Amino acid sequence: MAKLKISKKVSTAIINSLGAGVVPRVGLEHIAVGREKELQSLLQNLNDIAEGVAAFRFIIGNYGSGKSFMLQLLRNHAMEQGFVVTDADLCSERRLAGTNNEGLATYRELMSRLATKTRPDGGALVAILEGWINKIQQEVAQETGMRPNDHGFDDQVEEKIREVIKYIEDLVHGFDFGNVIIAYWRSYRLDDDDLKNAALRWLRGEYSTKTEAKAALGVRVIIDDDSWYDYIKLIAKFTAEIGYKGLLVVLDEAANLYQIPTTVTREKNYNRLLGIFNDTMQCKAEHLGIFIGGTTKFLEDPNRGLFADPAWRRRTKESRFVTQAGVQEFLGPVMRLNPLNQQEILLLLQKITEIHALNFGYTQNLKNADLKAFVQEIVNRLGAAALLTPGEIIRDFISVLNILYQNPGKSFHELIHGAEFKPTVVGKDSDTDDDVAEFSL
Repeated sequence: MAKLKISKKVSTAIINSLGAGVVPRVGLEHIAVGREKELQSLLQNLNDIAEGVAAFRFIIGNYGSGKSFMLQLLRNHAMEQGFVVTDADLCSERRLAGTNNEGLATYRELMSRLATKTRPDGGALVAILEGWINKIQQEVAQETGMRPNDHGFDDQVEEKIREVIKYIEDLVHGFDFGNVIIAYWRSYRLDDDDLKNAALRWLRGEYSTKTEAKAALGVRVIIDDDSWYDYIKLIAKFTAEIGYKGLLVVLDEAANLYQIPTTVTREKNYNRLLGIFNDTMQCKAEHLGIFIGGTTKFLEDPNRGLFADPAWRRRTKESRFVTQAGVQEFLGPVMRLNPLNQQEILLLLQKITEIHALNFGYTQNLKNADLKAFVQEIVNRLGAAALLTPGEIIRDFISVLNILYQNPGKSFHELIHGAEFKPTVVGKDSDTDDDVAEFSL
């Protein structure tokens, strides 16, 4: 087997994240197992978005099944391919709509987490705008032979900026969005920090009154709970016009919408989601991808899930041909993550064993039979009827590796067969009432 090449920073991130039960932001390619068809389908979506259409996908599976992993893997691929990406976890404070600006809170989170290949950790709004302005300045210099301080140079730059803006002005709220972009350029041109900060505040949805925005920028509208998705579409179009392939929006933990206790509020969120779904599926948005991670109950619960709404049920229920044939269909709006099989789980544990040893600088000597014994021991302790998710198996396995590393005198078999070894019980560490898991042996 070829020796794994991975930096200390990445191996540490992988081990720490998986050990804490969360998906690492980096190094996912080193632990990707058994999702080739699903990933290929999502990458096709990226190709479509780059061509100018919109995409909307649900990634459905239960806790620990790999939803967040797939979304993060897609995010990383998109950045590498030249997309602007952003992501947020939905929660009680961040929804799609609400009475206390919960939708706007989601927009603000998405804007703060804008990321590109050169700014993968978020906060890329300024870098995107200034990188674009610098690119236009270089184009003007090459085309005209002028220098930035020459008379008329800035006028030439502004003319090119307005050429981009005119493609946006016809969209809903496009005129005001364009004016704010022009204001940002002028702040850059005049070295006016107040104007620059005002433009950034507006783009981030941080103005609470129209009066305040008008005084600072001369625009009569602000981004609010009702209009925030329109501006997501504008940003997608804008990023495509300035040289990126488009905008990818990743929303995880959609189960939090299912868990909204008030029927009116829950339905308001589902209706907003339906509007976004229809918009993207009918290609009323351009260069935009919306990818949403949710549990099976979020989708299928007949009382509180999307299936409770006939409009959603019609759009997302699997075709009878798929269910009758017993196959999986990867091209529809709903992608279900099937359980990993035993061989895939063992391969995943092999990869984690190698990364753990590399990270802590020791020679690992666990064999495939040891990994099988580990999984079998969990099954024996929880009972054959218990179903296990990859997330829980991984967490328990990293815990075992950590104990062995810190206690060289202990043997692997002594540890996993000992009375002290207590595997994580499905659902114990999550705020969910899901009693279905994703992996069985």
